[in-house]
Amino acid sequence: MSTDPAARIAELCRQLNDANYRYHVLDDPAIPDAEYDRLLRELDELEAAHPELASPDSPTQRVGAAPSGAFDEVRHALPMLSLGNAFSDEEVADFVRRIDERIGREAPVFSVEPKLDGLAISLRYEHGRFVQGATRGDGATGEDVTANLRTVKAIPLSLRGEGWPEVLEVRGEVYMPLAEFQAYNARALVAAEEGRGDKVLANPRNGAAGSLRQLDPRVTARRPLAFYAYGVGLVEGGALPDTHSATLARLREWGFPVSSQSDVVTGLDGLLGYYRRMGAARDSLPFDIDGVVYKLDDYAGQREMGFVSRAPRWAIAHKFPAQEQSTVLEGIDIQIGRTGAATPVARLQPVQVAGVTVTNATLHNADQIARLDVRVGDTVIVRRAGDVIPEVVRVVADMRAPDAQPWTMPAQCPVCASELVRDEGGVVFRCSGGLTCAAQRKEAVRHFASRRAMDIEGLGERYVEELDDLGYIQSVADLFKLELDDLLEMKRRADERDGTTPAHLEKAGAKGGKVATKWAENLIEAIDHSRKASLERFLFALGIQHVGESTAKALAAWFGDLQLIRRLPWPLFKRVPDIGGEVARSIGHFFDQPGNQQVIDDLLERGVTIADTHAPSPKLREALGLAAVLTDMEIPKVTALRAEQLATAFSDAAALRDAPEHAFVTAGLPADSARALAGWLSQPPHAALLSRCGEAMAELFARMPEGEAAAVGPLDGQTVVLTGTLSAMTRDEAKARLEALGAKASGSVSKKTHFVVAGEAAGSKLAKAEQLGVEVWDEARLLAFLAEHE
Repeated sequence: MSTDPAARIAELCRQLNDANYRYHVLDDPAIPDAEYDRLLRELDELEAAHPELASPDSPTQRVGAAPSGAFDEVRHALPMLSLGNAFSDEEVADFVRRIDERIGREAPVFSVEPKLDGLAISLRYEHGRFVQGATRGDGATGEDVTANLRTVKAIPLSLRGEGWPEVLEVRGEVYMPLAEFQAYNARALVAAEEGRGDKVLANPRNGAAGSLRQLDPRVTARRPLAFYAYGVGLVEGGALPDTHSATLARLREWGFPVSSQSDVVTGLDGLLGYYRRMGAARDSLPFDIDGVVYKLDDYAGQREMGFVSRAPRWAIAHKFPAQEQSTVLEGIDIQIGRTGAATPVARLQPVQVAGVTVTNATLHNADQIARLDVRVGDTVIVRRAGDVIPEVVRVVADMRAPDAQPWTMPAQCPVCASELVRDEGGVVFRCSGGLTCAAQRKEAVRHFASRRAMDIEGLGERYVEELDDLGYIQSVADLFKLELDDLLEMKRRADERDGTTPAHLEKAGAKGGKVATKWAENLIEAIDHSRKASLERFLFALGIQHVGESTAKALAAWFGDLQLIRRLPWPLFKRVPDIGGEVARSIGHFFDQPGNQQVIDDLLERGVTIADTHAPSPKLREALGLAAVLTDMEIPKVTALRAEQLATAFSDAAALRDAPEHAFVTAGLPADSARALAGWLSQPPHAALLSRCGEAMAELFARMPEGEAAAVGPLDGQTVVLTGTLSAMTRDEAKARLEALGAKASGSVSKKTHFVVAGEAAGSKLAKAEQLGVEVWDEARLLAFLAEHE
């Protein structure tokens, strides 16, 4: 930084003019407001100390930036000046003291209001009708955005009531409410992912400014803009009240929205009290504010106070601590959530944002990092609004080091070293080590013990938390080595930690201590009871991403054996009806993780048994084949037709794997398809996957029962929906019995539904079935059918 005043003034002017241009013209701010204010103050102080160096076009003499030229210019009848800023109670006290000294009032009355973070505009009305709207621009000249302002529903196109002047200019702020801003960005993120190019807005102020300056008013009309009036400009052919607060009340009567947070206070104590009230309410307001505005209430006093070059002496903005600041991004860490979601977090040089020291900020996901082009070492703008986790909102690209490298998501989980896998078609990466990752352990245990999984009664959320926090379990397998003393010790340690004595322990004093241990005895018994499980329950309990109860049931029915399923390559899972590529890959990724396999081994070693192991379904014989598996492997340019040609030409997967490229052409593939297949096979992981598929198919055929496919159930291939309450059994029991007869149970009625079982108080599903003409069974018919096929 130069110590020469002239050089420093020139540099500050250049920085501030550039910031003004980017903020007001490009709607793409380069530095946060707090940094702009700091630079402007430094320039003000330097020019005060060296008045000979001040120039008429200094940023201290201007309000904003010149119009961009995209809209017609509007010359303001009365300048739209900016306000001076106060950042401390002392500066506000000086403001009040100057008023007292000039007009002799020890306790002046002020009109106070929130300082909205939007875009200042002027609205001109002639004979009660809206005729022109303009931005503030440089204070003297703005841009004509009349057509866009007409789309803002909060701005009246004609005035209500009576008594308005022939010509009335109303000044106010166009802003974007926070809820609408967040909803707009959520839609924009989805649109961007779908390739529709919607731009995510950096913040509500930028969103308001950019929306109002769209060349096509139809675009503005789709943006959620609002408006508050805060003052007047030119008034002709009529009169207004004598005070600012009364004028705001009159504007409200004429149809202008005025902030309900506006108020009237007296003296310095009134101003500071209002500042603190608004500061406390700031996070709950439906819009962004960056401070409050104090205005001497009576117009006579305002005229007596007058103006300085760019601001009135009778008004001032008292700014809150900035919600945006710049700092340096020192690194990007990955945090793993309870469900395995991997969230990138920026590690920052400590910076004060909105009164809080921020050292970390969310980057949301890898796609957001790519959109922002955030790199380690960048200077970034960090925003913290309310209780929201701080986030990085943009990069100061001009300050990037030339050797900064783009960031990529790591391949492995930082907690357990399992593979990080991206959700298909989504933005989230997840750790695939669900059974071994410490970050996911509590959620894994909770799911494993749930009623529809291993059904460990009594192992609720609280006990799961305590078992994990106090180190009694490292995985779900450790549940099966817990002893009674472990549980009692855990409870004692948890109570000591929390400083509590549970009611059941107090009662135990009078009952010989039996009540104090009963819960633990019951839990040990429930854990022991769960050791014998069905294959479908066990598979569901593992918590594999995308594997719900129905998918677990299908895997169990088609493959029949845990030891087989845990070794299958992912393409073979697609041979099961209703399992697509995303689910198949998720199952494959899960079983590819050594940690998950180790936990399964531990479960089996500790006495967990699968009660219903059986041979693979004979129906797989029809589904399996080299052509089908090649198609399922999603090899580039290998369509179902090309896969059939390859299956005809090669005896098995091993022969195909070892064949040269020209053999693929001989088999009938076009040159580009043959080249793509050869390139795919040249990568060792792909060749190994093909080999695994071939070996797994051979094993499946060897394990299948000889002869034709086993007899199918009477409901094989039929879809059934259950609704209402049954008296003879639960819906789950009825579902299980129907599925045992070959049916597929669904949760919704469609034209593909074969029949609906309707119990008492059946609702919308029964109505939908009747509407579509789907067959409906009552409970009596269901019971008769089940009895017939026992």
